[in-house]
Amino acid sequence: MSIYVGNLSYTATQEDLEAVFAEYGSVKQVYLPVDRETGRKRGFGFVEMSTDAEEDAAIADLDGAEWMGRQLKVNKARPREAMGGGNNRYSRNR
Repeated sequence: MSIYVGNLSYTATQEDLEAVFAEYGSVKQVYLPVDRETGRKRGFGFVEMSTDAEEDAAIADLDGAEWMGRQLKVNKARPREAMGGGNNRYSRNR
C-alpha cells in the first residue's frame, strides 16, 4: 500500500517528506512527481512505509495537518486507472 500526500509545497523535497513520515515508522520510499515539460514538482507525492499500521497512524495524524504553510491531504493511494478506453467520438472503431 502507498500513501497519497496532496497539497504539498512546491519547495518540499523527498528528504523533507521522509523526515515527517519517519516519525510514524520506517519509510521505504518517497516519490515526488515532476512535470515533464517544466521539471517543476507537481504539489503531491507518494510515501510507502514498512507496515500498514505505520501508514494508518501517519494518515490519521497528518491528514489536514499544516506543514510548510499548507494544509496536507493525506490518504491511502488509489491504483492508477487505465488511460483511454476507445469509447469516445475519436475512436477508430466505429
